[in-house]
Amino acid sequence: MNKNDALGFIETYSLVSVIEAADAMCKAADVELIGYENVASGLVSVVVRGDVGAVKAAVEAGVKEASKVGKVYCSLVIARPHIEIEKIIAKYDLDL
Repeated sequence: MNKNDALGFIETYSLVSVIEAADAMCKAADVELIGYENVASGLVSVVVRGDVGAVKAAVEAGVKEASKVGKVYCSLVIARPHIEIEKIIAKYDLDL
């Protein structure tokens, strides 16, 4: 993880809305889609990585679009996450 990277998260109540969020995030800014996770009780999260400004823009766009087709539970941007966070994020890496 680059020291200037940020992580962005959006959690929604459905797969459809999280896919809409992921699509909007990738179109809105130069971010890398890390992966997604079915959390529990219908909650689904998506994770992106990129520079801080791009991740902030991507998360804003993702929340806006996901809200049009479903309910967004929460969103978060972590600027310059600690290197140890990579251990958690690696679990979600789609690595296609």
